[in-house]
Amino acid sequence: MDPLRTGLNLRSQLLADGVTDAELRALRRRGLLTPVRPGAYVHGPEPDDEAARHLLAVGAALPCLGAGTVVRHASAAVVHGLPLWRVRLDRVRATRDRTSGARRSALVHLHSAALHPDEVSIVDGMPVTSVARTLADLARLLPFEEALVPADAALHRGLVTREELAEALARGGRRPNNAAARRVVAFADGAAESPGESRSRVAIRRAGLPVPVLQHAAIGTRTDFWWEEFRTVGEFDGKVKYGRYLRPGQLPGDVVFAEKRREDALRDRGFEVVRWVWDELETFDRVVARLLRAFARGRR
Repeated sequence: MDPLRTGLNLRSQLLADGVTDAELRALRRRGLLTPVRPGAYVHGPEPDDEAARHLLAVGAALPCLGAGTVVRHASAAVVHGLPLWRVRLDRVRATRDRTSGARRSALVHLHSAALHPDEVSIVDGMPVTSVARTLADLARLLPFEEALVPADAALHRGLVTREELAEALARGGRRPNNAAARRVVAFADGAAESPGESRSRVAIRRAGLPVPVLQHAAIGTRTDFWWEEFRTVGEFDGKVKYGRYLRPGQLPGDVVFAEKRREDALRDRGFEVVRWVWDELETFDRVVARLLRAFARGRR
C-alpha cells in the first residue's frame, strides 16, 4: 500500500508505516516528497499559493510545539481561510497559555499569552484562536488597511459578528494598540466582497470622497460602490472577480462580455461607471479624478 498521504507527510508517521530513511531520500529525489520543514514533507510539489504553503507549515510545526499550543495571529487567519494582504507569512505564529516561554526561531514565533476557553477553536484538528480573537489580535498588530482585509472578509462570510468583535476587544482593553483595533472594527463592513473592495474603501475614505453604498442593486444587478447623489457606479476589477462568477462550462471571456453588457445597460440608464484595478489602488489619484468628473456629469 502507498504510504504517502495527500498533503502533509511527517517523517515520524512515514517511519511508523515502515518507510526507511533511504526510501525517503529516494522519494525526495523523484519529486514525490518536497520538504516543508525538517521532518515534514508535502506529497508532490509545494503549492504556488503562499497561504497554502503556510497552512502546510502550520501543520508541520504544531507537533513540535507541544501540548497546549494554539495557532494565532496571521497563521490563525490562514487556518480560518481568511484573506491577507501584504502580511508576512515567514514564520508560524502560535501561543501557549502561560506567563513565560516565548521564543522566536527562523520557522516559528511562539508567544506566551492567556486565552479564555471560548477564544480557542479547533479547525481541521488544529487548535487556533477564534475568529474574533484572531481579528482583534491582527487589528492591534497590523496597519489599518492590512487589518481591515480579513475583518471585512470574516463579517462578509458570517464567521463573526460585530458583538463578538466588540467583546474580543473589550477583553484586551489594556493591550497595546487597542484604540487602533477599535478603529478597524468600527470601519469593517461585511458588504465588501474581496480584498480589493476593502482596499478601495480605504482609498475612497483617504481621498475624502463621499461614502458610497456597497453592493447596491441597480436595474437588476449589484454594483460594488454606488453614489446615488451623483448617479455614479464604482467597480473594482480584480482578475479573481471574473473567476468567481464562472458557471460550469463558462469561460472567463464570457464573463467579461457579460460585464460589458451590464456596464452598457447602466450607462444607457444614465449612470456614470468608473472602474479601477489593483495597480491603481497604490496611487488612487487618477481614479479620484475620474470619479470627480463622473460626479460632475452625474449631477447635471
